[in-house]
Amino acid sequence: MDFLSLITIVLPFIGALLVGASKKSFAKTATLIAALATLSSLLLAQQWYAHGRLSVSYDLVRVGQTVIFGITLDAVSTLICVAVVALGFLIMLYSCGYMTAANREHPHAGLPRFYALLLVFIGAMAGVVLSSTLVGQLLFFEITGACSWALISYYQTPKAMASAMKALIITHIGAIGLYLAAAFLFSKTGTFSVAALEQLDPGSKTLVLFGVMFAAWGKSAQLPMQIWLPNAMEAPTPVSAYLHAASMVKVGVYIFARAVMSAGEIPPLVGEVGMVMAMITLVYGFLMYLPQTDLKRLLAYSTITQLAYIFIGLSLAALGSKLAFVAAIAYIFNHAFAKSLFFLVAGSLSYATGSRMMPRLRGIMRTMPLVGTGFGIAALAIAGVPPFNGFFSKFPLFAAGFQLGGEYGWVTILMIIALLESIATFVWLLYKFGQCVIGEPSPDVINAQPLPFSMRVVLVILMLMSVLSSVIAAWWLG
Repeated sequence: MDFLSLITIVLPFIGALLVGASKKSFAKTATLIAALATLSSLLLAQQWYAHGRLSVSYDLVRVGQTVIFGITLDAVSTLICVAVVALGFLIMLYSCGYMTAANREHPHAGLPRFYALLLVFIGAMAGVVLSSTLVGQLLFFEITGACSWALISYYQTPKAMASAMKALIITHIGAIGLYLAAAFLFSKTGTFSVAALEQLDPGSKTLVLFGVMFAAWGKSAQLPMQIWLPNAMEAPTPVSAYLHAASMVKVGVYIFARAVMSAGEIPPLVGEVGMVMAMITLVYGFLMYLPQTDLKRLLAYSTITQLAYIFIGLSLAALGSKLAFVAAIAYIFNHAFAKSLFFLVAGSLSYATGSRMMPRLRGIMRTMPLVGTGFGIAALAIAGVPPFNGFFSKFPLFAAGFQLGGEYGWVTILMIIALLESIATFVWLLYKFGQCVIGEPSPDVINAQPLPFSMRVVLVILMLMSVLSSVIAAWWLG
């Protein structure tokens, strides 16, 4: 299993070198390598399951007696690893059709650096998820930051380069928390292992968890470090789908989840601060996406609110709710598929019509039934409507919150606010569905061109996963 773990992490990096040096067939080569990495992640999960579903760790890099990098395999790491690597493959496949001269919004054939950077990002995400040490997480955390800067600025326009720099600076400010957390953990325990969190006294544990939480806020676009995400929509849409729905923004919530999972009994202050900040971010994101007319910017603010729900779940877990932790992990998994679908629907609209401005997109179902169906499924999944995957993340999260409200009265009040936001999101997305999907087609939609096969295949797979991922998560997490 340690070999399969290394293959899953290293193969995309090797592939990136090959693709970056290629002058032709680089898109197909990158897609093949991403497919092989996905197969490796699936085999890794299968082997872990076949060996009794026991949590295991492998120490791979040592300096003296100190473990610098290792691998942790358990239900959480194997599930999320498959999600981030498999979605990377799907995004790569989608890009083969999207990054062409036929694209009406951005007529541009993808360059080797686009596919190479995506491969590096896939490998870095696998490294973050599987790492057993804070130093390992920090290494791959920084690699994802560098890749995001290069991919957000891919089109090299002044606005894209400014947006990329903003993302790089803010996420690196967040990284300071992880640097301090790693240093303080080592000073207290002599190790960088995340599992060593449980050995700390309550005061030290609080400091380390706050450091990790600060880094998580930066990467997952939570207040006060949320401003980089909407501007990052200058990236090509496949990049937005992967970095800002499935992978990069999930780095923050994942490293915080891993810390909460490993820390044992957690001082209540951690959960209280996390809960309050998540609620403020939730309300902010909702209010900000209401006036948006650009579908990608709306999805960016929606992502901020959805990540806030995950922080709510992890904060409830820090206050002692095991159900909330399972709900948060399922939320990470399910949201990755549903929001990627929504972003790729936006990309399909811009490819086919040349616009992603919602006032210009009406009657999608008449001329692009596949895209219209994807819009509806993604909206219902994000809003948490059964039988779509979002419901099976939100329901246990709310159940855990109201259950914990018996012990902490203020939690009940905050959960009521979150419930009202969820209902309002459903109403708003339903309104947008009626505005964009149903009715007489607008001129842009009437003249829409057909989508390439690779794009259509990916949309269908993600529509299916917007239903099935919740079943997979429930089975895997037990």
